[in-house]
Parts: sequence; structure tokens; C-alpha cells
Amino acid sequence: MKRNVLLLTAIASFIIISCKDKEEMTEVQIPDATETASVPVDGDPKSVVANQGAFQMKGLNYGYNDLEPYMDAQTVETHYSKHHLGYCNKLNDAVKGTPLETMSIEEILKGLDLKNSTLRNNAGGYYNHNIFWEIIGPKAGGRATGKVAELINRDFGSFDEFKTQFTEKAKGLFGSGWVWLVYQNDGTLKITTSVNQDNPLMPNAEVKGYPLMNIDVWEHAYYLKYKNDRPKYIENFWQLVDWNKVEYRLSLIK
Repeated sequence: MKRNVLLLTAIASFIIISCKDKEEMTEVQIPDATETASVPVDGDPKSVVANQGAFQMKGLNYGYNDLEPYMDAQTVETHYSKHHLGYCNKLNDAVKGTPLETMSIEEILKGLDLKNSTLRNNAGGYYNHNIFWEIIGPKAGGRATGKVAELINRDFGSFDEFKTQFTEKAKGLFGSGWVWLVYQNDGTLKITTSVNQDNPLMPNAEVKGYPLMNIDVWEHAYYLKYKNDRPKYIENFWQLVDWNKVEYRLSLIK
């Protein structure tokens, strides 16, 4: 098992290095194997705990293997227990001893100093991944239902048209980043993109609003299984979207 963890860490580290060749791409350094060896692929995501600080890992509602065959266990384990955990730990380091320690992650993002790249990358990475893991799950997929379906049909014409537009945005986003379905202040839905670990809550967002769902198109989200076939990863992502969770996020808007 230790050998497997070392191999996964080496592969994931290679991916990070390759991402850095792209213009303005940034990533948190992956912890070394001694920090993550206690989290095997067949282990419990609940065992992934951040360093002491204001922010903690929210856990997963499923095991590392439960998203097969659309998302492999090695990718989920590496993505969650290394990348996501890395963002959380770096975020805690960035806010330690500052007034930001008492603020919510949403408050931090909305009032972000964009020149503070450490806080920008890690606060964004922490928040973005929280949503990503929340809105996917096993035995999911299908079509949107409830109020989300009503809004999608109203603002995009049909679910199929929404899915096509979202998919094309994800395929076409250059480099690394995210695609979002955002609930805007005027009550309409819109698809938007962000680079690196930016998101629709930040002051520089082209489309501001409350994120209902997202897809991670950083290479670390799919490269172990799909290599450079991002379109296949995006196609299979739709088999994992838990529309009940997206509906729940919509219900939180006041």
C-alpha cells in the first residue's frame, strides 16, 4: 500500500508540474507521502482531517470507490486527500492570526484582495472543491428536477440545451479552471467560467452570483483515468450530478 501511495503522489506531482507550464496556472504543492500514507484508496474519506485552523474538510457522502466507473477511486482519493486538503491547510495558514479567521469562506471570497495570490488560490480552491464534491455522487445523473428544472427550462429553453452549453464551456476552457451554473441577483441562471481557482463570488468575476453547481477541469480531476481526454471526463460527469443536491443549494438562497 505504501508503494501505491508513493506512486500516486509521484504521478500527481507530475501533473502539477505539467500544469505550471500553462500561462498563469498555479497549484498548491501536494503533501509528501508521509503526510498522506494513512489515507489508502479503500480507506474512509472521513479520516482526512486538516491541520488545526479555522477551516476544516467537510468530508464526502460516499467512499473513494463509489463513483466508479465514471470517476476512479485513485483520482477521488488523490484529488480529495491531497489537492483539496492542501488548499484547506494553506488557507488556514493564510488566515492564521488575522481577522479573516472569524469570517466565513464566502465573506473572505467576496472581500478578497486579488493581489493576495496565496489567499486567492487557496480560499478559492477550498470553496470550489467543497461544492464539486457536494453536487456529485453515486447512483445520480439523469435530468434536473424541481425548481432547478423550472429555472433551467426558463433560462436555457430546455435541459438538453443547458447541458450542451455547459459541456461546450467545459470543453473549451483553455488551461485549468472551472465551469459554473450561477444563480444571479436578478433570479436568472447563467453559465460562466473561471480560471485557476477563481469563482463567481470573487470581485473580479465576470458573472457574479451564487454557485449552484460546478465542474473541475483542472487536469488533476481526470488525468489518472482519462489522460488528456477531457471531453470523455465531461461526458461522464453528467452521470454523477446529484440534482437533489443542486436543488438543496438553490433552497439556501434567501
